[in-house]
Amino acid sequence: MKVLITGAAGFIGSHTSERLQEEGYKVTGVDNFSDYYDVSLKKKNALALKEKGVVILDADLRNPETYSNLASDFHFIIHFAAQPGISSSSTFEQYLTNNVIATQKLLEFAHRNKKLKHFFNIGTSSIYGLEATFPETEAPKPASNYGVTKLAAEQLVLAEARTGMLKASSLRLYSVYGPRERPEKLYTKLIGCGFRNTVFPLFDGSEKHLRSFTYVGDIVDGIYKAVQKYDLLNAEIINLGTEEEHTTKEGIDIVQELLGKEIKLEVTPKRPGDQWRTSANIDKARKLLGYDPCTSLREGLQHQIDWYKANFL
Repeated sequence: MKVLITGAAGFIGSHTSERLQEEGYKVTGVDNFSDYYDVSLKKKNALALKEKGVVILDADLRNPETYSNLASDFHFIIHFAAQPGISSSSTFEQYLTNNVIATQKLLEFAHRNKKLKHFFNIGTSSIYGLEATFPETEAPKPASNYGVTKLAAEQLVLAEARTGMLKASSLRLYSVYGPRERPEKLYTKLIGCGFRNTVFPLFDGSEKHLRSFTYVGDIVDGIYKAVQKYDLLNAEIINLGTEEEHTTKEGIDIVQELLGKEIKLEVTPKRPGDQWRTSANIDKARKLLGYDPCTSLREGLQHQIDWYKANFL
């Protein structure tokens, strides 16, 4: 089976590409290697994928020329590519073009793939809003440009499924961490500060935020199960994450314990639109996919620390 994965050189996309290639799928990855963060990190991910047989194309989904360079016989499309996160340095236009316009162009390309069995949109718990503790039937209340545009992209995909144009679904991911996590994200930045004895900037009040911190391996396992059971998922939304909740402070404490040192924290102003609680309701994923995330936060953070030591020290 041939799979197209967008955003393949990124954090979760690279792990998913790796897993599917190992499981016998023939994976082609597309990434535009944007400078949102250090491009060399994504190129390192891409090199590791190429060594395992994944084809990686440097291309932008917003550019019509991208699609003329792609085959049109994919069986699955898994769409990770997006302008990520909540960032004051990202403009609304960047969120709009990368998350909405690019998704629409990719859907147009999907129609040319006559062998296509399923289109998987990769969504986010940010779609729910400031609190993400709900089943998939809850009305979305996004509170950031990121959440708003990811909801719009998700609805573009699901509209295709509702009207019978494509078989498609959306997987909403919860607070993913682990090896290859982006450098501005909580744990990569925190671990780096711990090793380098630098100050970690903590958003005011965020130490009390509750999160379903989900290890990337458990997320990829859910995505793989979805690909295997795609015929059950048309027009469905599925939450993927752990039911276990931790405060940000608890996560910081675990990192400090594993490193054997205290990390100096500096409180910075609150970040508008930041979620105060995520708790993955995965009843539907358990029922349809047999999904059962099992990596503890301590275990996953040890994996991330080991990865950081091997790659940055």
